Amino acid sequence: MIGDTLWILAGRDEAAADVDDFVMKEWQLLSTRDPASGDWVHYPAIARPETVFGWAEPARAYAGQIVQARDGRLYLYAPVVEKGSDAEDRFAIGVAVADSPTGPWRDAHPLGPIVSQRVPVRNAIQNIDPTVLIDDDGRVYLYWGTFGELRGVELARDMVTPIGPERRITGLTGFFEAPWIMKRRGVYYMLYAGNTAGPGSDCTPAIYHACIAYGTAPSPMGPWTYRGVVLKPVSSTTSHPGAVDFKGRWYLVYHTADAVGGGHFRRSVAIDPMLFDDSVTPAAILPVVATRRARPAALPSRNIAGAATVEASNEPVPVRYWLAALNDGIVRANPLPPDMWGSRAGPARQWIAYRWDAPVTLDGARMRFWADQPAGSRTGIAPPKRWWLEYWDLGWKRVRRARGFGTGVDGIQSASFAQVTTRCLRAVFETSGDARGHAGVAVQEWEALAPHPQAVAARDPAATPAPPCG
Repeated sequence: MIGDTLWILAGRDEAAADVDDFVMKEWQLLSTRDPASGDWVHYPAIARPETVFGWAEPARAYAGQIVQARDGRLYLYAPVVEKGSDAEDRFAIGVAVADSPTGPWRDAHPLGPIVSQRVPVRNAIQNIDPTVLIDDDGRVYLYWGTFGELRGVELARDMVTPIGPERRITGLTGFFEAPWIMKRRGVYYMLYAGNTAGPGSDCTPAIYHACIAYGTAPSPMGPWTYRGVVLKPVSSTTSHPGAVDFKGRWYLVYHTADAVGGGHFRRSVAIDPMLFDDSVTPAAILPVVATRRARPAALPSRNIAGAATVEASNEPVPVRYWLAALNDGIVRANPLPPDMWGSRAGPARQWIAYRWDAPVTLDGARMRFWADQPAGSRTGIAPPKRWWLEYWDLGWKRVRRARGFGTGVDGIQSASFAQVTTRCLRAVFETSGDARGHAGVAVQEWEALAPHPQAVAARDPAATPAPPCG
């Protein structure tokens, strides 16, 4: 926040749809005087790593933060790749200074980064995701880290020079990356991308996705206490928070893959109000509900899988995969594991199933398989030997007059069968392999097809699951 304007700093994702890597060449800004208005001004390409820092390589404009010092000047803390470094990981944090958020930005420490694997002390972590707090007494604190390592150090009032020891920050359960430090009513809050994966996790069932979690502390360097989840996983695997008190209201800024053409490496900015429960001490951050832009009514479709509850023979599903991906209607050009349901190598026969609240009529299906091993493999993920469909009618029965049922991974495999009316449909897989072992199987998307197009509302994830069969 600068004056009466809220500013959001973001890197610009430029990865192609089939590229699984962060391609980020520049930083950009968004500004508004009223977040609720929906009116934003976009400032593209306000800075590039190589034009601001003479010691930085091009691209890799990762998540940074701009803070306003007490003298009114603005400081950009930016993770970039240090050229010519002999460090095992060359990510480093530089500091730039400007009089306006749009620049021009100039290096505030031309001698090089203020944090790397060589300075201020040697470390072996990836030095990215800086966040800075200027406390009420004017002292300055810098935090950064990823892959479960969070560090902190005090900076001199020049906003650049580290002073005192570099400290390892602990107590924040499931910390993965993307710290964001803030202070409210004398309490220090650390928001971060968390990952405590598993079926009973309050954060996320899958290791690739992250929630936004938080902890509190009585002082800038702790001790920190985990307090819970602010935002459940969104449509992008990564989740980087920013929070600000703007004109008396708190807002949470984060990113998603929800924009047209979006993806895990083609993310867009989102913002929602963030509320506190002051009836407890310290005040708790209430769960933020992601606001989605209103979408047009779904066009009639034969695919009615979105209205079903999903289950699988291998529940709890391995934390690499996400069962909910089976009927989310999304097929990516280059999917990550949470974009599909999958299994471990081992069982010779496995299944996935849909349950509807009321009987539905079906006569076809479409399946999109994924594999990292060829057909016939006994390890990894391979196409199944064969698959078939069963419906519930006082017991599981195979569909009749079955046609199609291909097992290739280079496209959608279609199947047709004699019309059935049922509340439950099951796809059974005979997995790849032989008596010495069997590979796992993975499915990106499974469509259940009605004879004629119909309007189907996607099932609310919070809704009570459809009753079991039998």
